[in-house]
Amino acid sequence: MLKILVMGLPGSGKTTLTKEIKKKIKCHWLNADKVRRKFKDWDFSKKGVLRQARRMKQLANKSRNKIIIADFICPYREGRKIFNPDFIIWMDTIKKGRLSTFDKTFQNPKKFDLKIKTKNLRINISKVIKFLKKLEAKNKNIFNFS
Repeated sequence: MLKILVMGLPGSGKTTLTKEIKKKIKCHWLNADKVRRKFKDWDFSKKGVLRQARRMKQLANKSRNKIIIADFICPYREGRKIFNPDFIIWMDTIKKGRLSTFDKTFQNPKKFDLKIKTKNLRINISKVIKFLKKLEAKNKNIFNFS
């Protein structure tokens, strides 16, 4: 299994980008808002956010798909360690999020595989696909591009 995390502040474009990536590759998509809704858990305290990271990891591990793409804030290094993605796409497109809760507590990732700095969806999709095709060259047809 290969786990890709699309992370960033609320409103940075994670879900929009991931929705488009899902159209291009065969994968299982885990959207944090949908998961929170399913589990009726809207606790955005640090404890709640780390619980969400564990939940996302459990759901990813249960998936039968080879590729998991998850989009969630994942504001703490500890949460990223819990989720343990193979690749991180950091949506660094805004300085203040839609939920001010994370503006001061968000910990920028020290390690990431792709950093997105603009909200231009067409350019971002192109960057992500180019990145994934480089990975695919190393992992023969893992993504099954459509």
